[in-house]
Amino acid sequence: MTHIAKNTVCLWFDGTAEDAARFYAVTFPDSSVGAVYRAPGDFPSGKQGDVLTVSFTVMGIPCLGLNGGPEFRHSEAFSFQVATDDQAETDRYWNAIVGNGGEESACGWCKDKWGLSWQITPRVLMEAIADPDPAAAKRAFDSMMTMRKIDIATIEAARHG
Repeated sequence: MTHIAKNTVCLWFDGTAEDAARFYAVTFPDSSVGAVYRAPGDFPSGKQGDVLTVSFTVMGIPCLGLNGGPEFRHSEAFSFQVATDDQAETDRYWNAIVGNGGEESACGWCKDKWGLSWQITPRVLMEAIADPDPAAAKRAFDSMMTMRKIDIATIEAARHG
């Protein structure tokens, strides 16, 4: 019997759930593709053998990709926030997402080619904007507001004035 997590994030795709799951599995650690469920027969918007759902894990979070059709699109109302430890890790994830048909947004946000939003967030940034010195926190925050991909050296320089 297949193990089904008690709570799973269900993400709606337009026929591309398996492609997305496989991209996430090769891009992020602790990520994998599980079962691929195919239609046992023809149905109004597809045929026998079409992928209906894909179970996968993204950095330890159980997900289900549902090939539900074009009716619903991803929005920034849902995103994965990835805490990174250094600029190399930040660059690696950002470049993988944006460089694979995705697009840049502001303040560390980007979208993958399926429209799913990602926040690639260096831990240094979160520490800087939570600095007990309000002036240092504001400098770091103001610096972040000018960025697309977060540049850790620039954030640290702003924090320390």
